[in-house]
Amino acid sequence: MLSGRPGAVPAAVRVRRAVARDAKRLTRIVRASRAYEGPYAPLIAGYRVGPDYIEAHRVFVAVGAGSPEESGEPVLGFYALLLDPPELDLMFVSDAAQGRGIGRLLVAHLRDEARDAGIGEVRVVAHPPAEGFYLGVGAERTGTVLARPPAVMWDRPDMVIRIAGE
Repeated sequence: MLSGRPGAVPAAVRVRRAVARDAKRLTRIVRASRAYEGPYAPLIAGYRVGPDYIEAHRVFVAVGAGSPEESGEPVLGFYALLLDPPELDLMFVSDAAQGRGIGRLLVAHLRDEARDAGIGEVRVVAHPPAEGFYLGVGAERTGTVLARPPAVMWDRPDMVIRIAGE
């Protein structure tokens, strides 16, 4: 399903609002992420995206056609947009869907959602290995969020995605 040139989003992929029954799949994407191996592993150990979180926040999923083990469409990635203050809380693309334009699709959707909500910019406190991705989709680095041991053991890029039209 995800074949084709790198960065090209397959036509069958769409973004929809997450629902409570997506929680287990979103949690699996987070916990399986290779971006959090090695020194980053403790941050997601035991991490859970619960139905309550999905119901309380603007969480969106990129889904594709197919028949996963669970009923419904396979979830390829997701993000959560907080509105007050505007911040990207979570963004993950499943390892199997990396390099297929899913992250770019999610950022484009985030921009549309932020614009519709009257937001001029969205803060992103990035996972250090993801900094290049965010810069590549137009984010600007504004500083550094210092480590907060024992919860977060490393400094993180503080960035902003400016929303055109605001």
